Amino acid sequence: MRWKKLGNIFCPENVHPWMFSHAANPVAKHLHDGVYRVYFTCRNAASQSHIGYADMDMDNHYKIINIADEPVLTPGEIGGFDDSGVAMGYLLEINGQEFLYYLGWNLKVTVPWLNTIGLAIFNPATKKFEKTSRAPMMDRSNEDPFSISYPCVLFEDGIYRMWYGSNLKWGKDQSEMSHVIKYAESNDAIHWCRTNQIHINMEKPFEYAFSKPVVIKDDGGYRMWYSYRRSAPELDAYRIGYAESKDGLSWTRKDEEAGITVSEGWDSEMIEYPYIFDYKNERYMLYNGNGYGKTGFGIAILEK
Repeated sequence: MRWKKLGNIFCPENVHPWMFSHAANPVAKHLHDGVYRVYFTCRNAASQSHIGYADMDMDNHYKIINIADEPVLTPGEIGGFDDSGVAMGYLLEINGQEFLYYLGWNLKVTVPWLNTIGLAIFNPATKKFEKTSRAPMMDRSNEDPFSISYPCVLFEDGIYRMWYGSNLKWGKDQSEMSHVIKYAESNDAIHWCRTNQIHINMEKPFEYAFSKPVVIKDDGGYRMWYSYRRSAPELDAYRIGYAESKDGLSWTRKDEEAGITVSEGWDSEMIEYPYIFDYKNERYMLYNGNGYGKTGFGIAILEK
């Protein structure tokens, strides 16, 4: 597997007060013809994260033809689970409704942050995504006691299947965390049964975090791309990893086959937060580079 990079597509530079910088965690939705709406996490000048979007024309050299005038989602009320910001997680159409799974951020005192998963559903009457609750859809639990992150959700054989990030511990600094990828199931895409099984785990020296899994099922089985990072003496910067599975539960890591890594320019230091989609019999990847999305997002095509 080898990906050909097609360029840095979009990087906000004070587009709006709420979209001052960053375009992290890109997720694409097909609108019409060759136009895709790319949802992403952006930040205001105070570094509070919001969710916005930009429309990309796949048939016109991936040109950005429209940028959101208003945020899709904003930080919650003071003291809420998302008062420090909201981050793009995953978008899924369910019975004609659009479910947007997002991260709620809380900055903490004893540890750097707390993430939980919220849900917003698109309201055709208001033409806006509306949060379904002031509380998280998926909060900390005995299985996930510290922090949970970026979900990917697929519907298969009457069951909703979620792969998500879970932190197993904290330490004196960020590099002592142990953030792995777990799995949950649901009958309604809202209430989730967690298995407490680790499906992507540390295998190499100095690894400490995985994030933002994206799972595709095709004739070859299940394929997952994700971000992973290691601490010193290894380079402490994200890279994109890859794994395969026959059932979506037992995964074999094949990071050496991910087929994409850092290069020069906007993604010279790190590469992370992949999102995979197919268009006109081609497979594409949206991804971020330096600064966790500060340099925007790019696109790559899978070489045949």
